[in-house]
Amino acid sequence: MPRNRKNNKENLRNEFALNLCIKLIAVAVTLVLMAVMILNAPIVSYTDTDNFNQISQISITKYLKTRKPMQYIEGNITRLKTKDLNMREDVAEDFNDGLDLKQTIEGQFTILFLGFDSEDNGSGSLHDVNYLIQFNLLTASMNILQIPRDTYMPNYTNSPTGKFNSIYTHGNKEKSNIQRVVDCVQENFGVPVDAYITTTCDNVAEIVDIVGGVPINMPYPVVFEADKVIPDGEQVLNGEESEWFLRFRYGYQNGDIGRVQAQRIFMAAAMKKAISMNTVQIFSAVNKVYKQELIATDLSMEDISRIADLAGTIDMQNVNIFMLPGESAMAGDQSIWSVHKSATLEVLNEHFRTQQIKLISKKSAIVEYVTEENYKSTDYDNVSANFQEIDNREDGNNPQLNYNYKNKYDADYDN
Repeated sequence: MPRNRKNNKENLRNEFALNLCIKLIAVAVTLVLMAVMILNAPIVSYTDTDNFNQISQISITKYLKTRKPMQYIEGNITRLKTKDLNMREDVAEDFNDGLDLKQTIEGQFTILFLGFDSEDNGSGSLHDVNYLIQFNLLTASMNILQIPRDTYMPNYTNSPTGKFNSIYTHGNKEKSNIQRVVDCVQENFGVPVDAYITTTCDNVAEIVDIVGGVPINMPYPVVFEADKVIPDGEQVLNGEESEWFLRFRYGYQNGDIGRVQAQRIFMAAAMKKAISMNTVQIFSAVNKVYKQELIATDLSMEDISRIADLAGTIDMQNVNIFMLPGESAMAGDQSIWSVHKSATLEVLNEHFRTQQIKLISKKSAIVEYVTEENYKSTDYDNVSANFQEIDNREDGNNPQLNYNYKNKYDADYDN
């Protein structure tokens, strides 16, 4: 076969392959462009429940970002009205912090977190873990108020215990369960709640496993049950072990208050873990949590991504945690946490109401079971720390162990 003829055939084959490749690329680009156009075209009818059920047309992409798949569990909440905020005169009305979230007050975002007891080891209807979490964009900080489950709030629950952890189930029947707790927080503490997250002890265990465990330096062993032991020292807690640590309390001198202090250690470790995760890992974890319905919240996927990004910019030493000031007392046959009103208002005004006029006693719905002139102890009126101090195990950040419990586990470890 002549060389020219052979070369011509090769050239034709090469040209055909090149043309085919170009056509395939063109088809692929066309399909991608079509997909982008479809995903971003306003073709989905969307009802915005936060804007009086206003219906609008949005794109599929926007819908996937803004949808709130877990909102149906608890529903919407009613926030404080502008006239009830009592903003300081020096706060600019047109200020915009750029966070792009639905905030009651620009410059801050506040989440109410409720953790319910286990149905296997409890009623499943009592919120024993209660945090008011506020991001302050003006100071690049995060402040957390721990509300003990036994906090005495008799005007918000029909339960004979009068305890905060019963409000969700036994509160005002004319309101939704979550709204009952939101109202109590807003009316007593004067802090607007922007969003909520609820979960259970069982679900926390699954969430911890999803993120790959929580590295922690345990300051003491925890013997939850005979065959459920967490040794002291550095380790990675899995979901089940995390649940033991969070629920453990009988070994502490002050019972539930000791548990509240212990939870700080876990929270600091969890925060450190979250900061170490990249955006893809966080989004993947959040997506799994949503799919398995491990939380209930009125936050969208996009909201949580923004909040996660924001949290990642805050230094551990700027994450401050406060316990609601008060003291243990007996109300009949019930052990309660009696709030110290003046000390509580100081904490709120200084750290959680930084843009509002100071809240005074007569404007707060807080009820003191033990009145100020009858206080037996003020040891817990200023129990605060930042996550860096907690992570470094500085003095005063570990709960006090019961003497008998300490002797027991020391003896067990010696054997």
